[in-house]
Amino acid sequence: MLDYDKEAERYDASRGGEPRAAAAAAAVLSLVPPDARSLLDVACGTGIVTRRLAAAREGMRVTGVDLAPAMARQAAARLPGAVVLADSRRLPFRDAEFDAVCSVWLLHLASGPADVRTIIGECARVLRPGGVYVTTVDKAASHNVGSDIDVVLSARPPSPVRDAAADVESHAAGHGLVPAGQARFRGHGQGRSPRRTVADLRRGWFVTLPPGHPLAEGFATRLAELPDQDRPRPDPFFTLRAFRKP
Repeated sequence: MLDYDKEAERYDASRGGEPRAAAAAAAVLSLVPPDARSLLDVACGTGIVTRRLAAAREGMRVTGVDLAPAMARQAAARLPGAVVLADSRRLPFRDAEFDAVCSVWLLHLASGPADVRTIIGECARVLRPGGVYVTTVDKAASHNVGSDIDVVLSARPPSPVRDAAADVESHAAGHGLVPAGQARFRGHGQGRSPRRTVADLRRGWFVTLPPGHPLAEGFATRLAELPDQDRPRPDPFFTLRAFRKP
């Protein structure tokens, strides 16, 4: 897994920057009730999306929380006084404190189903009755756009899927949350090129292909043989699911 403290400085530029952030924030807000007056962004990262959530809704108090100190520092620079350094499995907030909670690109990083249940449970706990929890699902599958890169990578050892939509819905139901809609948004700037994919491979992007492992180098060789080494393939589209607390 990537070291998000080391990734912080280059994170936004390598993930589509402001266009992707704008798309993500708009999609999240499309699922947040217009009368929401407080929102918690769990695993807010550098705050590039969080800042847009705050700017888009006048009168809505937005709080960010992240576990990686370097990420939280960047977010705090964008949202002074509104970012907390904390673990999503133990949120430092009162029960029913927020009208809405979101976790974008988080659940797929959990170490196992138990952690996913715990994270969703914490998001449900701090959500007031009538509030909405919004999260991304099926992130890894979103990156498979049917390109020649995907054909090469299809032979890699499979990674465990922590954020499958059906599993997330089941965990949400276990914490008393009910489905409340879905949305999709484009991952602007995240279309992979062969050369970029090789670089990601060699810095640990793919969990089942550790950098330097002979298997990883074999995939790197096959990727380096593809045409148009610097041409990005199509952008992924990410899926959000919303759940309401009765």
